[in-house]
Amino acid sequence: MAQPKRKHSKSRTGKRRSSHKLSAPSLVACPRCHQLMKPHHVCPTCGYYAGKEVVEVKEI
Repeated sequence: MAQPKRKHSKSRTGKRRSSHKLSAPSLVACPRCHQLMKPHHVCPTCGYYAGKEVVEVKEI
């Protein structure tokens, strides 16, 4: 297996790792119940997507 000829500096390693961060999930308000939900997904609160009921949500 190939071995590196020279040691990579700490700054070079840091530059590579700078994009390994977590990002917050993007959320939008449901047009029906105004709760936050993922875009292009069925609303977990009311069960609607694109103005139509897709999933029947039971009340607890």
